[in-house]
Amino acid sequence: MWDILIFSFIVALTGALSPGPLLTFTIYKSLNQKRGYLAGVYIVLGHATIEFALVIALLAGASLFFQNVVFLMIVGIIGGIFLVIFGILVIQDVLKTNFDANLDVGEEQIKGFKGNSFLGGIVVSLSNPYWTFWWAVIGIGFMINFNISFANPIGILLFFIGHELGDIVWYLPISAFVYFGGKALNYKIYKYILILCGGFMIVFGIYLMVNVIISPP
Repeated sequence: MWDILIFSFIVALTGALSPGPLLTFTIYKSLNQKRGYLAGVYIVLGHATIEFALVIALLAGASLFFQNVVFLMIVGIIGGIFLVIFGILVIQDVLKTNFDANLDVGEEQIKGFKGNSFLGGIVVSLSNPYWTFWWAVIGIGFMINFNISFANPIGILLFFIGHELGDIVWYLPISAFVYFGGKALNYKIYKYILILCGGFMIVFGIYLMVNVIISPP
């Protein structure tokens, strides 16, 4: 059971560490609102709220499909493939990116919603096509491989907690770090962390593909 929590956490952390609209929004709110050090808390809560609803919706809507072994194997393999592809893309992007050590984010860089941090966590998540795609392919593939279903409520809880911890350990420190004036981030370290995460996604994607073939759900 604890492997669900651990792997869910690591997979979520690799996604959270990758630069994206939620990170940009977190930095912007941390810099521009009173008590900005709490921005990350509210943003992650909003993000977690919409993800919990999505997990329940996926489990409810896919309950019939989860009884079809062929479907489960196909989705599990596809999820693993896309995890490998995403890991490769992360490493390629890191290697060709000229990292800037300045965390300043101006209003012109924030597209769409700029209001309440909690609502922003929901709106920015929903407006990110990659977030939807991740859950539709990688997220559901993970749930299939680890038998996350209504028949396994502890598994659902561990999966959800692990996933949200991945966001918490990144966004909350970033929010506090930015607010209290530490605007210079050591991007050399950040760069190698991203490469390590990309490598993990590749290895874990291969593991998911092999596991679903050797031990079908």
